[in-house]
Amino acid sequence: MKFVEILQAKAAEMEKTIVLPEADDERMLQAAGRITETGLASIILLGNAEAISAKLNELDITPQNLTIIDPELSTYRLDFTRYYHEVRKHKGLSEDEAAVIMKDPLFFGAMLVKKGMADGMVAGAVNSTGNVLRAGFQIIGMAEGTNIVSSCFVMVKPEWDFGENGMIVFGDCAVNPQPDADQLADIAIDTADTARALCGFEPKVAMLSYSTGTSGAGPDVDKVVEATSLVKEKAPNLIVDGPLQLDAAIVPSVGQSKAPDSPVAGQANVVIFPDLDAGNIGYKLVQRLAGAEAVGPILQGMAKGVNDLSRGCSADDIVNVVAITALQCK
Repeated sequence: MKFVEILQAKAAEMEKTIVLPEADDERMLQAAGRITETGLASIILLGNAEAISAKLNELDITPQNLTIIDPELSTYRLDFTRYYHEVRKHKGLSEDEAAVIMKDPLFFGAMLVKKGMADGMVAGAVNSTGNVLRAGFQIIGMAEGTNIVSSCFVMVKPEWDFGENGMIVFGDCAVNPQPDADQLADIAIDTADTARALCGFEPKVAMLSYSTGTSGAGPDVDKVVEATSLVKEKAPNLIVDGPLQLDAAIVPSVGQSKAPDSPVAGQANVVIFPDLDAGNIGYKLVQRLAGAEAVGPILQGMAKGVNDLSRGCSADDIVNVVAITALQCK
């Protein structure tokens, strides 16, 4: 069974409800039909109910386990407006401005999640990453104990001897350009949690650098040394080591040679890049040159499941991200 099929099977067992706020996009409706037909999750679509229903009928999609809410007409909007105004009035937001914002499906959808009426939200087929994150930040907020929202990719190639069961989780490859040591530690902890939830293995985390141990020196190495120490302090049960070069992290013979006493070297199934340059370049190299499947980006660090899509996504991509979001919901 392929990794995405395993994700979908696990997600179906969770019986979660996911909001799709971009229901005016046909890909979203196609995905919603597949998701509800297979029992992967229940779906809430946001937008004009009459137009959405007509389009679902045109696409021959049966609205089973599928709810349509129009943010402009919903009886929830008054309560949502009051709540949003209360938490944002210190920023100078008026109640009239809050009422306008609550007509926006992204913010309305995030409020459904905040209020427990839905478990997670998936968007980005139409909206920019910035807009999706803004709604998530302002309404849902960050998870307790973390100070950063980050991302990861699950890199999958079944024939690999590296990682675990043909998988290695890469973080952060899409969000934070220059995380400091404390942020890098949180990225490592959150990526380990994502790996555990999605991949089903116990994380062994390598904090990557151009240096293994004390083989190199400089501010960039110092940051990884400090971040590794902070991870051990914040998550004492997590198996982590660094700084490690990539080959020392995932190749057993190199790990044994360069870091023989490391609990991670040669066995890493989660790798944390020191900055976005390294992470983004790294995952694309592995995807394009090694032919690995890159599942993601998966957002992490939010209090509840929110994920961003590429605007070039397919209906299949949306189905997969909904499955991931369901598995992130606690």
